Amino acid sequence: MNYYKYHIFFCLNQREDGEACCSDKGAENMFMYMKAKIKSFDLNGESKVRINRAGCFDRCGEGPLLVIYPEATWYRFIDEEDIDEIIKSHIQQGKIVTRLLA
Repeated sequence: MNYYKYHIFFCLNQREDGEACCSDKGAENMFMYMKAKIKSFDLNGESKVRINRAGCFDRCGEGPLLVIYPEATWYRFIDEEDIDEIIKSHIQQGKIVTRLLA
């Protein structure tokens, strides 16, 4: 049994070599937004959802990215509407958001 129902990792890597990275595409703001939304719905904590920072996923050209375990579902996102859809569909209803799959 998993401690969390869903464990979400956001790539928040900042590349120093000038190459594309998720942090350059607003990943930090969306990370903070998702954490706040999950807490506002009381979805955080044991047997619920945990959201963590992660280093580079080595898929920099595809970002920004997050991955949800235990299914290892990779998502691209652009804005708050994408994050809201991931929360509503994947986290609350257990349905993968196919249009955002990476």
